[in-house]
Amino acid sequence: MNHLRDSASGVITSLTEMVGSNNVLCDIVICPPATLLIEISKSLTKSSVLLGAQDCHTESSGAYTGDISAEMLVDAGCEYVIVGHSERRIGCGETDTQIKAKAEAAHSVGLIPIICVGETAEERQKGHTLDTVKRQLADSLPSDYNKNNTVVAYEPVWAIGSGKTPTVTEIVDVHRYIRGCLETNQHDDLGSVRVLYGGSVNPETAPSLADIESVNGALVGGASLSAEPFWRIVEIFASSKH
Repeated sequence: MNHLRDSASGVITSLTEMVGSNNVLCDIVICPPATLLIEISKSLTKSSVLLGAQDCHTESSGAYTGDISAEMLVDAGCEYVIVGHSERRIGCGETDTQIKAKAEAAHSVGLIPIICVGETAEERQKGHTLDTVKRQLADSLPSDYNKNNTVVAYEPVWAIGSGKTPTVTEIVDVHRYIRGCLETNQHDDLGSVRVLYGGSVNPETAPSLADIESVNGALVGGASLSAEPFWRIVEIFASSKH
């Protein structure tokens, strides 16, 4: 929940100029607050930067005051939508069942959901990280997910905005576990489903994250509020061999 139109415009202008003058070998998706979607969509018309939203409702329309449907997001120019972010799960009490329904709503209109999973500090301390991730994946992923219509993001809740990140070994273990969970399902080419890492991603932590083979990208929070640090992260991941 950051930026008004004037400040967001400055960030987008700077970012699109940086992208436009470089051959970027990765997908760049920005997910601003809903009030900025249409205006930013217009600014991205000639850019390779893609637009996403931070959430959507499970229903296509109806008496849901204050909510926004997946179809409305497409109408605003979105191609992606984040669902199941830990701040929605914890702050708003969203369940795996609700998140699955949101992902299904996204699929129904051609949006690509970025489905977030991750453990709290208490769950990690009790050794329940993998169990939590397994449950969230099993109960949040729609049955028709594949490498083309779904992205998964692992974001340990305790790392978000804290400046702390798991060790490389811990990230590798969880990402490999997520990959194994995906591959146990009877879908073709699941090995190519992108699995992102999120949680205090910044220009300082990005190099070690980008070097991890099982990390296919980053879900960036605070470091995306200004164009320059976000662009540095883009460059790091774009230049990685993964």
